Amino acid sequence: MSISRTKLSVSGIDVDLIRKDVKNIHLSVCPPDGLVKLTAPSKLSDDNARLAVIQKLRWIRNKQADFQQQQRQSKRQFVDGESHYFDGERYLLEVREEQAKPTVQIAGNGRLRMTVRPGSNLATKSSTMAEFYRAHLKRFVSGHVDDWAARLGVEPKEIRVQKMKTRWGSCNTATGRILLNLELAKKPRTCAEYILVHELVHLLERCHNERFVAHMDRVMADWRHRRDVLRSLPLAYETWAY
Repeated sequence: MSISRTKLSVSGIDVDLIRKDVKNIHLSVCPPDGLVKLTAPSKLSDDNARLAVIQKLRWIRNKQADFQQQQRQSKRQFVDGESHYFDGERYLLEVREEQAKPTVQIAGNGRLRMTVRPGSNLATKSSTMAEFYRAHLKRFVSGHVDDWAARLGVEPKEIRVQKMKTRWGSCNTATGRILLNLELAKKPRTCAEYILVHELVHLLERCHNERFVAHMDRVMADWRHRRDVLRSLPLAYETWAY
């Protein structure tokens, strides 16, 4: 697929224009800083691209304002007493050093206990926490995907969990492969379930059009509320790249 990128400025808003072999225009405002992306057919002119943005200016500015108001976590240091989120709840971290395999466990009383070998550095602690999140999210998905796939009448070929920089999930409709953002392990299960269903629906409808919305309404009547809750929760420290 041929892809080209152009930068546009529309009414003081920077727009990342991506032209490729698609039929429809798709406009998005991406977290955490509200970058505007316009994906468009290869032959779309700059003038028509600007027009597409102008028609959505109010929506774009509202979305950007929402992101600016959203809480951000500071960079995690993985020390005693630090706050970490899991399943939508805030926990205080307890770090222990032992000659044993690094692990993270729920210790009760609102605490997460991380056990690492003596002298472990920040990268080791970060990867230990990531594996805890990854294992949890994989278990969650395996316990829900068959039911939702059956309701929708779809058959995903593969569902993977990984760190993602631009979105909560993605679906490759050609291969049937779905990717879910590792950060979902920190969010309420209702939000993680919403993203799972959202990506499964893409196996029925590739674009976010009226048919896509109709499928979401049919199987998950409260999906808009779940989406809004997810958007209101603190974002990770890291700067997302696009």
